[in-house]
Amino acid sequence: MRSPVNRLFRLLISSLTASTVLISAGFATTLEASAAGTDPVLSAKLRSLMQDPRVQRATSAAVVVDAATGAEVYSRYAARATTPASNTKILTAVAAMKNLGPSYTFRTDVVRRGSVVNGTLLGNLYLKGYGDPTTMRSDFRSLAAQVAAKGIKRVSRQVVADASFFDSTRYNPYWSTSYASDYYAAQISSLTAAPNTDYDSGTVIVNYQPGTVGSRAKISLTPATAGKYVTVVNSTVTSARGTSNTFSVRRAPGTNTITVSGRVPSGRSLSKEWVTVNKPELYAAALFRAELIKVGVTIDGGTKIMTTPAGLQRVVARDRSMTLSALLKPFMKFSNNMHAETLTKTMATKTGRPGNWVDGLRYTKAYMSSLGAPMGGIVLNDGSGLTRTNKITPRAMGVVLRKVQNESWFPAFYASLPVAGNSDRLTGGTLANRMKYTAAANNAHAKTGSLTGVTALSGYVRGADGRRYIFSMLSQYSGTSPRPVEDKLVVTLANYRR
Repeated sequence: MRSPVNRLFRLLISSLTASTVLISAGFATTLEASAAGTDPVLSAKLRSLMQDPRVQRATSAAVVVDAATGAEVYSRYAARATTPASNTKILTAVAAMKNLGPSYTFRTDVVRRGSVVNGTLLGNLYLKGYGDPTTMRSDFRSLAAQVAAKGIKRVSRQVVADASFFDSTRYNPYWSTSYASDYYAAQISSLTAAPNTDYDSGTVIVNYQPGTVGSRAKISLTPATAGKYVTVVNSTVTSARGTSNTFSVRRAPGTNTITVSGRVPSGRSLSKEWVTVNKPELYAAALFRAELIKVGVTIDGGTKIMTTPAGLQRVVARDRSMTLSALLKPFMKFSNNMHAETLTKTMATKTGRPGNWVDGLRYTKAYMSSLGAPMGGIVLNDGSGLTRTNKITPRAMGVVLRKVQNESWFPAFYASLPVAGNSDRLTGGTLANRMKYTAAANNAHAKTGSLTGVTALSGYVRGADGRRYIFSMLSQYSGTSPRPVEDKLVVTLANYRR
């Protein structure tokens, strides 16, 4: 015979389960309709805005959330998984801050294993990278000076480039191979170099200006010592003043042969183009080697890629990067793909394995899930958003942006987001020329996203009454871009007062 208490308990559980099913079944509908209950006036404004033909012709999904309460003020297909382009970087940035910490720094070490006898290192000199995407020629100069200060004047064998902190997959398999020489799709190595303080690691800058009419344009490289690693084939011609500039630069696949071609008009000022290198670890080693020679260190052998053997390692020089908090600014303001992928692979090293995309992206998704973001339909195959296979929902993005407000490092993340209408490059970033002279200028902090046929904008803005809103609008389109509607949405929020 069943106990009456047990029967009542089972009835209660059954009732709760049925209620849960009903709530779950209606959850999406409730959230989609939540705007009317939250603020019907603002909801109506946003619904009207989204009737714009550019939105109606596109596949646009959006959400607006009250940053303080989490209530959805407006939603449009907010559970639809959409290609986010560089809005992916929001997820990478916050996951890295959580898993690595705001004070995390990258390092680059110079290691010896052999003895130093009368100024001669008996063996190889190892240059080992730990993922620093900001290492520049000046850093290699500092490392070389430290080596010389340790009394090493000659290396009897070779300079070894050790990039084993990351795996050997340099180019993301989900990226189009047509990007391979473009500056935004450099190979991701734990030992690399950047040509300037935008920190476009794994690239060199090709500087060009006209020569005399009919002759080749004048070509130089930054850093200059990159010429010891790459080969430039100059097929340009200097054309008459007033003609169009058709200069282009490409690197042949699998090589470091860079061909520059096209017309450079007479009278044109010095201009620049960025191009990737093949095997960035050897590029970094070439820069380091050049700096060693400058400080009087001779190397008897060549340069090769190898893992530093375990045991008897002595660090003779070390370079440290800026903190992760500081790196977020060039990363997010300039939408730097290589920073995103480096951070993704660096998170993966927490497993004890070499940094790789699969492990790193698991950390990103796990952090999203821990924040309560709905994970249905979420797909991440890179950390930057360069692949079209990534899928994110505006609702998940909204949850992440709201919950990270509670993290101690949130001010650094917030400051890293581009600021609408601010012409200072390191403040406005990719939003410097958008929403100028509106209530959103110097107010909205948001991450842009752009691929052919894809536009996205997600972030924060304060209304006229000081209330903070979180917004995320992700669109895929053919024909006219709905990007102007993104701006209108943000400006509407910035002007709104309850």
